[in-house]
Amino acid sequence: MKRFLLISLLINSLLFSFCKKDETGGTVAPIAQTITSLPADPGTGVDPSNGQPIGTTGKYTLFNFATATVVANTDSATNKWDIGFKGTAIIFNSGISGPGNAGVIIQDGILDDITTAPTIGYLQDNATSLAIPVGSGKGWYTYDGQAMVLRPTAGKILLVRTADNKYAKMEIISYYKDAPANPTFMIPARYFTFRYFYQGDGSTVLK
Repeated sequence: MKRFLLISLLINSLLFSFCKKDETGGTVAPIAQTITSLPADPGTGVDPSNGQPIGTTGKYTLFNFATATVVANTDSATNKWDIGFKGTAIIFNSGISGPGNAGVIIQDGILDDITTAPTIGYLQDNATSLAIPVGSGKGWYTYDGQAMVLRPTAGKILLVRTADNKYAKMEIISYYKDAPANPTFMIPARYFTFRYFYQGDGSTVLK
């Protein structure tokens, strides 16, 4: 009788486990992805006198790390997105930018060498400043005024806590369409190419 009871409990436990996996869409696997030429309000053209875009909309492109997809601006007040891009400005779904708990730490290093996400220290957008400051040398990029070209600063890795408290790491590769090795100011700008690793199981393991 005891043996039968143990077998029944084991079967019920397995069935519950299977149902739980089905309800959540299966086992969550890490995602390693490269996103190419994600538009960040690129505008309709470039002013040749200063290299600045013209015809921009002022809207952020919202992105979800788990699905590797763009989220509609109509969902900006939800937890469906983690990070947003508009020109050189980057926002996170938290603070004044959204209802989530996203945040960022800028860490010097090599993307593949960072294998664990911190659990504290993440900055969020607030009324006085964004989590990543805008300006040459202040956050993720440097600007060459003579060439009128912006370049991601080598070795700047973004450690991200997502809107729903998962973790990711990302490296921005280019700010220009199709990620040219040697961009000029006449190449369409405000197109982010970046690679990232997303850990969807809730742990801090980033490998």
